Amino acid sequence: MRRDAGLTLIELMVVVVILALLAVVIVPRVIDRPDQARIVRAQSDIAAITSALNLYRLDTGAYPTTEQGLRALVERPTTAPEPANWASGGYLDRVPQDPWGRPYLYLVPGVRGAFDLLSRGADGNAGGSGADADITNWDEN
Repeated sequence: MRRDAGLTLIELMVVVVILALLAVVIVPRVIDRPDQARIVRAQSDIAAITSALNLYRLDTGAYPTTEQGLRALVERPTTAPEPANWASGGYLDRVPQDPWGRPYLYLVPGVRGAFDLLSRGADGNAGGSGADADITNWDEN
């Protein structure tokens, strides 16, 4: 008696169907992860920038103006009001961009608090949901 060592067409089709079912279950979960990672990074950046802004305020007595922007955390501002006690090394190494490659929006005085800091999300427009939602320094999300 001779045994065949190869796979039959039926066995091969069963394997392909099983792989397809696994792909249908797993792929949607994996595809959503990059958007979630970007959202978490934006939240982390906003928390770090908020801490740096609070340190700036402790040293200088006020937050940087909207015109000075977040750049005041990296380089000593040369426009009024110039801070007297600006930290020699700055408050951040660099001004981060949001995970979608756009600058964070900064407004002082803010509409929601002493300052507003936000990213417009993946679409770059106000509002939205999911990956397109605004990511802010206030507790609305």
